[in-house]
Amino acid sequence: MTYKSDFLNVLDERGFIAQGTNIDGLDAACAEGVVTGYIGFDATAPSLHAGSLIQIMMLYWLQQSGHRPLPLMGGGTTKVGDPTGKDEQRKLLTDAGIQSNIDGIKGVFEKFLTFGDGPTDAVMVNNDDWLSKLGYVEFLRDYGVHFTINRMLTFDSVKLRLERESPMTFLEFNYMLMQAYDFHALYNRYGCTLQLGGTDQWGNIVNGVELCRRKDGIVRRR
Repeated sequence: MTYKSDFLNVLDERGFIAQGTNIDGLDAACAEGVVTGYIGFDATAPSLHAGSLIQIMMLYWLQQSGHRPLPLMGGGTTKVGDPTGKDEQRKLLTDAGIQSNIDGIKGVFEKFLTFGDGPTDAVMVNNDDWLSKLGYVEFLRDYGVHFTINRMLTFDSVKLRLERESPMTFLEFNYMLMQAYDFHALYNRYGCTLQLGGTDQWGNIVNGVELCRRKDGIVRRR
């Protein structure tokens, strides 16, 4: 398939495209001007594993195609732990341990992305900047009402865990709400309109799309 935008053409050539919520809208936006997009990386280790290279290369090609990448450090979400593909809860790290891991991971991105203040320069962001400032009751009132348990139980990160009869803590169950909030926060802070990620993150990505539609009144999401 041939796209209008260089970004989607290069991703398609490399087999990076699996699915999207609005591919045509993304293609048009990328062809018209600069698009800001992000991928999140939790700081569970001092470096990234080999599988993260695909996500890094998507951010690399986003920038090379004339757009702005936001590598998101999961300083906040690491405190909870992504339950996707796990049979047990991740080991909880201290704040100092998370920060040490973030410091190590930053060096990886500097090898692939150009950081700065220009319109297409990468910006390193940390979701702890907003997640740790949320009041629990206020968060539930303002954002929890936009998610249903019925819908959350259909996502693979939860469904597969339950099918294997592996316990899932309430802490982990909240992870998808936090990741959805990330997209909402990045849209309002940086004008970010594009989420990228592996297919295992599809449910979390869709949650972010739906939250932005409801809270920000944004119809065209990717």
